[in-house]
Amino acid sequence: MGAGWSTEEERQPLLGPGVGPAPGTVWRSREAAAAASGVPAAVPGPGRVYGRRWLVLLLFSLLGFAQGLVWNTWGPIQNSARQAYGFSSWDIALLVLWGPIGFLPCFAFMWLLDKRGLRVTVLLTSFLMVLGTGLRCIPVSDLMLKRRLIHGGQLLNGLAGPTVMNAAPFLSTTWFSADERATATAIASMLSYLGGACAFLVGPLVVPAPNGTSPLLASETSRTHIKDLIETVLYAEFGVVCLLFSATLAYFPPRPPLPPSVAAASQRLSYRRSFCRLLSNMRFLMIALAYAIPLGVFAGWSGVLDLILTPVHVSQVDAGWIGFWSIVGGCVVGIAMARFADFIRGMLKLILLLLFSGATLSSTWFTLTCLNSITHLPLTTVTLYASCILLGVFLNSSIPIFFELFVETVYPVPEGITCGVVTFLSNMFMGVLLFFLTFYHTELSWFNWCLPGSCLLSLLLILCFRESYDRLYLDVVVSV
Repeated sequence: MGAGWSTEEERQPLLGPGVGPAPGTVWRSREAAAAASGVPAAVPGPGRVYGRRWLVLLLFSLLGFAQGLVWNTWGPIQNSARQAYGFSSWDIALLVLWGPIGFLPCFAFMWLLDKRGLRVTVLLTSFLMVLGTGLRCIPVSDLMLKRRLIHGGQLLNGLAGPTVMNAAPFLSTTWFSADERATATAIASMLSYLGGACAFLVGPLVVPAPNGTSPLLASETSRTHIKDLIETVLYAEFGVVCLLFSATLAYFPPRPPLPPSVAAASQRLSYRRSFCRLLSNMRFLMIALAYAIPLGVFAGWSGVLDLILTPVHVSQVDAGWIGFWSIVGGCVVGIAMARFADFIRGMLKLILLLLFSGATLSSTWFTLTCLNSITHLPLTTVTLYASCILLGVFLNSSIPIFFELFVETVYPVPEGITCGVVTFLSNMFMGVLLFFLTFYHTELSWFNWCLPGSCLLSLLLILCFRESYDRLYLDVVVSV
């Protein structure tokens, strides 16, 4: 398997209508689930996992890693890019903005995932990334044309975002058992952010700053040297994406021969009914805003971190390391938290409350530190590293926990549609902030204040949220 399009037969539920939830059913208790399913709790359900699931997870995760790396290519080296290609502040912000703009056709990718399956959607996504990274590498001497090609490449890479950010819960449900789902979701979703973190490391280490943190004009020789090093990074990213596309084309099955759990085999709502269910579910809308607002603000803030830290005399290399460790810390803790959630089920809300309490405190610390002339807090590399890393740890590690909570709350809505809606909202918040940033880039203190404000709002929404675990109850009842 792994070749060709998924068939209509493959997309049919592997359990009959008597096993698993009917469309529109929301499980409220184990007893209600058992009664509604018509299957006694003692009857074992399907649940076979395959070793190849880790290969599928690896390919998808590496694809997300590459997409995040390409998206964040320009933010960490914005001073160098200004000199090499004549980019303006608008260009730098727009290069980051192509990520959320790429989410505008997000619903089309969700429809494709629902109708054609995982393999076709992933192949299309990786092909868009090949086109995007290849477009940036076309050798032209006209700087205006080159800038347009770079913008076009970033847009195509942005179009790959909906799949790599939305399909992680769908993949984990399709391939992994109930006690591995959160871990698989965390790995698949966190690798995209890890790719963005590596851009903070690769860019500043390979490409030198033109003159400290100031984008002053240098000699023609220096400009040419910086341009050559930037193009070396672009060619390397193109090679990595081509390799991943080849591996995905050679092997990426749409689904396993047998489902790993009852939830994976059960009937789901249609595409249209799913949107009706989501838009009419106030609990889902509440928790979706709790995710979208702070994560959208943080993503936009991270994308222009170098620009934000330049006024406080932080070098391009230091800004890169701060961004790198803040995201890496979040990825490591996020996977650990997801593994903990797999062992201790039913604790997702409590985990989120703890994470966002820490995020609110650390973001407030960072904002007040940047206003040291008023607050008299010490503005040192240590305090900037500590506050940014803690903020990244708390916010990024919440992503897979949110994803699992979304799916549990609105089950049997398909995972791809559920996560697609919330990531679309998050990217829209990110896009709006970056749009305002292009007009108010000389005064960034308002952007820093958005961080603690959004984290506090999310904390209050999570506190008022009433959690439920509908998908988990189904697996526990039928698989016992």
